[in-house]
Amino acid sequence: MSRGNVAQLHRWPVKSLRGEAVGAARFADGGMVGDRAHVLRDEREKRSGAVLTVRQNPALLHWSSDYGAAADPALQPTLHDGAGTDWKWDDPELPAALTESLGIPLSLHSAAGNQDRGPTVLVTLQSTLDALTAEMGDEVDLLRFRPNVHLDADIAPFGELDWEPGTTVTAGEVTLEITGERAGACVRCAVPSWDARGRTRWKALQTRLIDEHDNKFGTIMRVVRGGTVHRGAEVAVMRPEGR
Repeated sequence: MSRGNVAQLHRWPVKSLRGEAVGAARFADGGMVGDRAHVLRDEREKRSGAVLTVRQNPALLHWSSDYGAAADPALQPTLHDGAGTDWKWDDPELPAALTESLGIPLSLHSAAGNQDRGPTVLVTLQSTLDALTAEMGDEVDLLRFRPNVHLDADIAPFGELDWEPGTTVTAGEVTLEITGERAGACVRCAVPSWDARGRTRWKALQTRLIDEHDNKFGTIMRVVRGGTVHRGAEVAVMRPEGR
């Protein structure tokens, strides 16, 4: 068993926009409640209905989203355009504002669960982040990787990439497990090479992950016991017996 604490919690109300750091979050069968529950859909003729991501348009990171002081994901998020204007999700002028900002005709879509990886939670480790920073010779911002639960635990750097099915993380009321489809070490796309605000690209970071770490950072898990997790909560990591 390894032990530690929840160092950070992050929720991303709108896929590919910047999200919010939270002091506590609810977890259910669908993952972190409210995470990536909203998306922007490309309405160009040849891509109609496809979800917009940073891969197509890094300017998405110029925008951020949150659920506000109430922190109730049952509410619709508020978007912030970086120029000082706040937009409610149901504002009829928001699609036009986003279209003008991004240069792409689009529509808004909401669903009850995560519209990115399905009902999963992305877990990252501080020891791994520190090791990657040392390898790069410059600070690597955790937000490039868009995690949900960031742990500070007595686990060797990149050790989470070797967790087998059946490995569990228990934090507060919640237990996460590597189980089901798309669980385990997270293979990264090009998004982490962009800084968290979509201004510059650090291609050497992606190259390092590909060459030295099989292009993986963080671990995808599922909720097997729901509840609430608070930042700072004690964590226990259990690997399958005999492993």
